[in-house]
Amino acid sequence: MGTRSRVAVMHGDVCKSVYCHYDGYLEHTGRVLFENYDSTAANALIARGDNSGVQETVEEMNFYADRGEEDVSWQVAHSFEQFLEQVENCCGEYYYVMRDGVWYAGCVYETNGLIKNGLVPLEQALEALAVAEDE
Repeated sequence: MGTRSRVAVMHGDVCKSVYCHYDGYLEHTGRVLFENYDSTAANALIARGDNSGVQETVEEMNFYADRGEEDVSWQVAHSFEQFLEQVENCCGEYYYVMRDGVWYAGCVYETNGLIKNGLVPLEQALEALAVAEDE
């Protein structure tokens, strides 16, 4: 079973996002995005569409369109609330948003370092995770 997530790039109120099936939790997807994806790489990931899970580079990822699947392109939301509906509709647990060159993260339930249905800077969420692991 996968830990589903959505990864997005937000310009103003418009959010383009893709579905990611596996390893959506902070320890994997959050860390990989924070350490490896600047704005250019984030846009390249979104452009390729839905995928099995985020890897250190776009070239390492398994995109559904490459397997011949249809209707796996990115989705557009015109508000953060509409984006949250997309997260819910794909049974996503975590979500990640690149906005103005900064990664943010959220979760559909309360969890250490994240706000339910809100956004916190990903760096802050990863720091809270590290503190919790040290305790």
